[in-house]
Amino acid sequence: MRAIEGVFNRLRARGEGVLIAYVMAGDPSPNSTCEVVGALVEGGADIVELGIPFSDPIADGPVIQAASFRSLSAGTTPRMVLELVPKIKERWDVPIVLLTYYNPIFRMGLESFFILAEGCGVDGVIVPDLPIEEAHDYRDVAKGHGIDTIFLAAPSTSTERLLRILDYTSGFLYLVSLFGVTGVRERVLDLTVEMIEKFLPYTRERIPLAVGFGISKPEHIKTIIKSGADGVIVGSALVEIIGKNLEKRGKMVREVEETTRRLKIATRVESKPA
Repeated sequence: MRAIEGVFNRLRARGEGVLIAYVMAGDPSPNSTCEVVGALVEGGADIVELGIPFSDPIADGPVIQAASFRSLSAGTTPRMVLELVPKIKERWDVPIVLLTYYNPIFRMGLESFFILAEGCGVDGVIVPDLPIEEAHDYRDVAKGHGIDTIFLAAPSTSTERLLRILDYTSGFLYLVSLFGVTGVRERVLDLTVEMIEKFLPYTRERIPLAVGFGISKPEHIKTIIKSGADGVIVGSALVEIIGKNLEKRGKMVREVEETTRRLKIATRVESKPA
């Protein structure tokens, strides 16, 4: 059993949702990433998602775009991000997922990227701009190196396309909760709950369903887990803390840990659909 699957299975047996916490690697500097990840894990994050900075992050809102540019300005490269993974795993037993646009993988070479990813202990990869129609080789190479390929489904995804995506995704299905880009939102839309209910019959007993984009508050998480999702992805709310405390490292780390702890507590809800 792969690490990501193991986390979902273990927490499902406890009636608990999975908290996947995202931060941009190299923000505000490559040397700070392990400390930030440590705060996430100590706060209760079950899976950590590390962003690889990219100059044209089309799926991201202003908070994560700014983090990407800070990381690039600090000299962060894809190889540096990959090499951070074993340093993290030396200290914390947590699955690591990378989020990257396809260009850095293409430039490194598909096989070279996954050889390095496997050697560094990467558990899964998300590529938001890679459509399944162009992902056959990507999926096969990743599978050959024991790395999960996590694909996204959106509000506009038809049932027919969802079934095709499910043939390509492993680890979990990333459900984009709304139209638009990443960013903090005030409430969970009715559309998000409707999407969870629509997709659950196809994902249940097949693959975990995790919801991201706009999830930033404990009450959001409670609503999503009670609606039947297996997990949530929180990014902008955590990245925003980093951006507001660039010159106050200690305060940054404390607030990341405290916020993560509040978010994790919200995954322990009752009355989840059977």
